[in-house]
Amino acid sequence: MYEYDEDCLQAFLKGQSRLFDVPVAETIEEAEAFLEDCMAVVVDGIEEVRAFFEEEGVDAAGMSDEELEDASEVFAISGGRYLIVEG
Repeated sequence: MYEYDEDCLQAFLKGQSRLFDVPVAETIEEAEAFLEDCMAVVVDGIEEVRAFFEEEGVDAAGMSDEELEDASEVFAISGGRYLIVEG
């Protein structure tokens, strides 16, 4: 299980409309429960985002770093980290 810090939870609350038509969480607690339920991951850089996608069977080889960052399930958080939420 992952630990989701305040930055992860706030980024998800702020950007969840990128993935969902209606909010799935309205509070920090709901966001944390949702991320735990869907087993969202936190990675330490864009190369780890690429590696995650490739492990999941997504052909990310032809995608630029910017395209990866713009993917609806990728949320940039502090320290060059990314939250990946599979909708």
